[in-house]
Amino acid sequence: MADLTRRQMLGGTAAVMAMFAGLNVPTVVSAQPRHASGPLLLTNLQLFDGSGSAVQSGVSVRIDEGRIQALLPADAAADGAQVIDCGGRVLMPGLIDAHWHTTLAAITQTTAMTADVGYIHLVAAQEAKRTLMRGVTSVRDVGGPSFALQRAINEGIVDGPRIFPAGAMISQTSGHGDFRMRHEIPRGSNSPLSEQERQGVAAIADGEDEVLRRTREQLMLGASQIKLMAGGGVASLYDPLDSTQFTERELRAAVEAADDWGTYVMVHVYTPKGIQRSLRAGVKSIEHGQLADEETARMMAGEGAWWSLQPFLQDEDANVYPDAARRESQRQVAEGTVRAYELAQRFDIHTAWGTDILFSP
Repeated sequence: MADLTRRQMLGGTAAVMAMFAGLNVPTVVSAQPRHASGPLLLTNLQLFDGSGSAVQSGVSVRIDEGRIQALLPADAAADGAQVIDCGGRVLMPGLIDAHWHTTLAAITQTTAMTADVGYIHLVAAQEAKRTLMRGVTSVRDVGGPSFALQRAINEGIVDGPRIFPAGAMISQTSGHGDFRMRHEIPRGSNSPLSEQERQGVAAIADGEDEVLRRTREQLMLGASQIKLMAGGGVASLYDPLDSTQFTERELRAAVEAADDWGTYVMVHVYTPKGIQRSLRAGVKSIEHGQLADEETARMMAGEGAWWSLQPFLQDEDANVYPDAARRESQRQVAEGTVRAYELAQRFDIHTAWGTDILFSP
């Protein structure tokens, strides 16, 4: 791992930038987005279309009603469109972060547990704008109360990327989404919800009926997809990295409810046992999965599932853990990251890219 850092995992970006070498491209435009009332004609640009083709010069791009209508010659007539001179900059498709926590990315864990809810959402709105101005135009939110911010962005109240929200992360008791303190245990049938549940960060469910209810609640709120915790994690307070969470029947309850709504379930999970159980239940997206083996990779390919990977590497960009146990879990995942990409390529598995930045202002 000494030769491979998270920054080197961004080599795809470096390769793209290498295509621009010698182009003398200015920095990204950082002004406020302009809302045009009519068609736009973007001129004096270099076009990177993401298809693998070389960067194109000598073209203009016409946009009508927020969509690209045509690629035209550089000297094309405006025909009533507002002309924007791009100053030789590169025009490219918006980036998509497939594993993003809209509400939890730009605050510390202490702030998340102690700050006023309103403050947390104001910070999230600011970070949404920063995310958009970094070139990320769509995010798949994989857990947290992002519905209100999604609405504000859709209505033009604040600037930010398109958000595809999952709502609360659904977790079993003691699972990766159980953030309660020890003094909150045991929980009776009439016990109040924890603060994290009230805020919509997580939802604890045990048994098929509870999983079904919590899934339907997130769908009611407007979830684009459903997130379940099917295994342990590195930063967990209670659940070991190699633990398997939710029974196949519980997972299937969520899958069937999501399918009835025309959508799917994604799961946080690392181990072969947890991944295979999730696939048998009909889960369509494996989040993380860095400890997968060859048998599991073949199963993912056979089921047509998506492998949503992140550059988890024990390097200078990684989270710092004070205890040896979590550092060891981090090491296992870091080694698994390299192997996971090799397996995904060898078995031609659909892969998605995400950052999973969490509690990191």
